[in-house]
Amino acid sequence: MTWPRQQRRSGLQYLSTLTALLDRARLAHPNAGLFDAGELQWWWASQERPTDDLDQIFWFDDAGQPEAAVIITAWNASTGFDPIFMPNPAADWVHHVVRQGLDHARTAGFAAVDLEVDPNDEVLRAVLTQFGFEVEEPGLVESWLAADSRPVVSPLAPGYELADRESTADRPHHMIHARRGHTDPEPRLRQTSLYRADLDLVVHDRDGSTAAYGLFWYNPTTRVGVVEPMRTEDGHQQRGLARHILTSGIDRLALAGARRIKICFDPHNEGAKHLYLSSGFEPQRTNDLFVGPTGT
Repeated sequence: MTWPRQQRRSGLQYLSTLTALLDRARLAHPNAGLFDAGELQWWWASQERPTDDLDQIFWFDDAGQPEAAVIITAWNASTGFDPIFMPNPAADWVHHVVRQGLDHARTAGFAAVDLEVDPNDEVLRAVLTQFGFEVEEPGLVESWLAADSRPVVSPLAPGYELADRESTADRPHHMIHARRGHTDPEPRLRQTSLYRADLDLVVHDRDGSTAAYGLFWYNPTTRVGVVEPMRTEDGHQQRGLARHILTSGIDRLALAGARRIKICFDPHNEGAKHLYLSSGFEPQRTNDLFVGPTGT
């Protein structure tokens, strides 16, 4: 069988090609696939990784449009392996892409990988099982909110102030945290095509210190908004700061043009679950985390 043309791309060229593939997939089907471009752009921006310069495999159709990819991502304690397709791929095509991806991961020195899989994706689940993968635990809960059903912006507790990166560009980025090993994400954020400083929100306390933050991604091609990441710092929790940032960010996404907004959360995180569901997000599915070897 003749497969689509295969190429390898790395660095920012990989990121732009991947964004094009994810946009094509989302425009072809509103719910198919696990990822939107903002999520993978955050992966790039959040930190430097050993896989930044790794050649990632893409497949292209005769018109030069990306059809599929396998993305290998070095996390702190594991290696991600994410095959990405246009909607409704054939079983033999999925098998081919996964096999090529596993061979590439093994050659690159990764003995085992993991990935989240839609519980309804019978084709990919069957292929992974053939290669020795097993479900280890529940993955993330994917939830969506229609922008025209968004909640009102919640009040901000006294003594705090909401700002965005546009208005705080003269000070260090609010995600820098030496104790947790978080270096400055701004240079890599600025490398991404979807980052907007007006959607990079922070709440400061009376002393001007970072109390909470949230980053919101708007994709004008798909008109999808993504929330990733959010955090409230220790000592500032249970004061409604996360809800204020979330509802403010959702409102800004809607005003920017987003029709649908997506957020994913750990099913074991009861605080996040309560915040997101009480803000109107509706769970679409809970993925499964598959783990397996790169060798057969």
